[in-house]
Amino acid sequence: MKPEEIRLYAHRGACLRCPENSLEAFSLALEDGANALEMDVHATSDGQFVVAHDADGARLAGDARPIQSLPLEVVRKWRLDGSAQVPSLDEVLKAFSGTPMSIDLKPRIPQLVQPFLDTLKQWRAEEWVTVASFHHDIMLEVHRSGWTGRTALSRLEVAWLRLLPEKLSGRMIRGQSAQIPPSAGPVRLDRSAFIDRCHRLGLRSDYWVINEPEQADRLLELGATGVMSDDPKRIAPVVAAHQKRRAV
Repeated sequence: MKPEEIRLYAHRGACLRCPENSLEAFSLALEDGANALEMDVHATSDGQFVVAHDADGARLAGDARPIQSLPLEVVRKWRLDGSAQVPSLDEVLKAFSGTPMSIDLKPRIPQLVQPFLDTLKQWRAEEWVTVASFHHDIMLEVHRSGWTGRTALSRLEVAWLRLLPEKLSGRMIRGQSAQIPPSAGPVRLDRSAFIDRCHRLGLRSDYWVINEPEQADRLLELGATGVMSDDPKRIAPVVAAHQKRRAV
């Protein structure tokens, strides 16, 4: 997709209607009008990557053991909300090859960065995957690795973007996508001045988690480049209307 096109990311898939981060949730989200997917990954004890937000299975599968302590075959036996299977990263990349994705490497373990990127490269995903992490040290390792695809800003980079003079922040930031909530504590990130700064620096401004059409409409009216939603079906008409308006 072109940078100026609006992205409707399915946040963990259509996770209000299907078990989050499952193949079923991602498929349903695309049927509902999402044009991009957002997900999280953890590493198993045998060096495989699975698509899951939590570090363990307590909340969704009733198993409190950490993913990093279990081999892939055990994690694959979990049933999310009693039904869906935990997919491997390879399964998701194969099933939705070419679909724009934001993939958040959750563990703050720099040694995982290279094998994670190697997995993406095996699927030639540099053109359609944005690598994300809240942790600045992880993102520094991504950049050092020579990853040629897009990256999201770390939390520290977002702080620089919001608080430092524009020219200085522009020199310090290495990512291309600001994936942000409307606010971080008392600091508002959903103002036209912030979005305009992103535009001037060539950055995407994609907001999470936006489940109300009215909020999505306001952000897109301000010039945001995308929203991430748990229920893309509700947000898709708003995105389509703004995309049509911008194309004129």
